[in-house]
Amino acid sequence: MRSVINKLDITKIYLVTGTAGFIGFHLAKMLLDQGATVVGYDNINDYYDTKFKYARLNILEKYNNFTFMKGDLADKQAIDKLFIECKPQIVVNLAAQAGVRYSIEKPETYINSNIIGFFNILEACRHYGVEHLIFASSSSVYGANQKVPFSTYDKTDTPVSLYAATKKSNELMAYPYSHLYGIPTTGLRFFTVYGPYGRPDMAYFSFTKSIMESKPIKIFNNGDMYRDFTYIDDIVKGIEQILCNPPEQDENKIKYKIYNIGNNKPVKLMDCIELLEKYIGKKAIKEYLPMQLGEVYQTYADLCDLEEDFHFIPSTSIETGLSNFVEWYKKTCNNEL
Repeated sequence: MRSVINKLDITKIYLVTGTAGFIGFHLAKMLLDQGATVVGYDNINDYYDTKFKYARLNILEKYNNFTFMKGDLADKQAIDKLFIECKPQIVVNLAAQAGVRYSIEKPETYINSNIIGFFNILEACRHYGVEHLIFASSSSVYGANQKVPFSTYDKTDTPVSLYAATKKSNELMAYPYSHLYGIPTTGLRFFTVYGPYGRPDMAYFSFTKSIMESKPIKIFNNGDMYRDFTYIDDIVKGIEQILCNPPEQDENKIKYKIYNIGNNKPVKLMDCIELLEKYIGKKAIKEYLPMQLGEVYQTYADLCDLEEDFHFIPSTSIETGLSNFVEWYKKTCNNEL
């Protein structure tokens, strides 16, 4: 077991890219609540309704210790300016073009944001003395793996979407930068994160909206799918433990580590829908469809490394998490944010 510093260092400057996004917003808010200095960076693209992004930013901008810069990861000059002016010591790269299905429709946006953009982050970390880089990978890198739970020691050579391929590419790109330039680097494979202020394109969010509006919901693979739903508060607690604990040297003397960060308790999609119906107080109008291109049957995180190194144990049940989400949705989204 590695030795870790339990206390968050609020004297550091934290750069969180994708701050107007779901996970970035919650992470930045946690840091700000604890008194840390946070620099946010986001291009506020229109992949989904930007009102959600501005609503998140409006909350963050009330903090005196928060600075926001709008820009694109693919703009190298903008990234260099960001690092020169703000001098971040810890970088959390959560900005990316998300969405498995959208990567089939708009592949070029994934190359620009997830490949070129991440390269620019790596170059900036190389040249401007960053102490720890944490970046978002995804459970999608496991592709159609049949062995469960998914372990970071499993092969991830068969992605079934371009989105997954770009996330695997990020892991491969980060390793030589850590090796060549000594950048302590941690990659996090997220598993279906959900909760208040979530992404409206995610199934649980769109299902909630449609059920409340008496509109049909599309259920792929006839509902026979499993997801390792992970509540946002558990995700943020996990990242908080990692921020000031860069990886120790591995057998090759490289400070690089990949972790799964999930719930380790896959939930059947139909069970998720039944819980939403219960908390909303209304039955869904169901439209059953075959599996979509790029989707996988199940996700299931092996958390052994994260548990051993950081004692990470998710504590939010799917019942509590979805109940919290529906309560937030009724109070917030019904009032148009």
